[in-house]
Amino acid sequence: MGAVKLIDQEIAQYLPRLNDKQKQAVLNVVKTFAAEQQDWWDEISTEQQHAIDQSLQEMKAGKLTPHAEVLKKYGK
Repeated sequence: MGAVKLIDQEIAQYLPRLNDKQKQAVLNVVKTFAAEQQDWWDEISTEQQHAIDQSLQEMKAGKLTPHAEVLKKYGK
């Protein structure tokens, strides 16, 4: 059984012991954690991370084409 399932079970064991006020406080904390935006970097694949890193290196090296030049060449 995975660690997440064990945590779920442990939380479930404690909930019945709490009064309504305590349960509301726990619910508020859980909602706060759930609403927090996770870092998108951790959500993308390793390949995507490498592609972004490569693009940043190219940018730092000045290997970019200005947007105006792209529009001039390819039009809109």
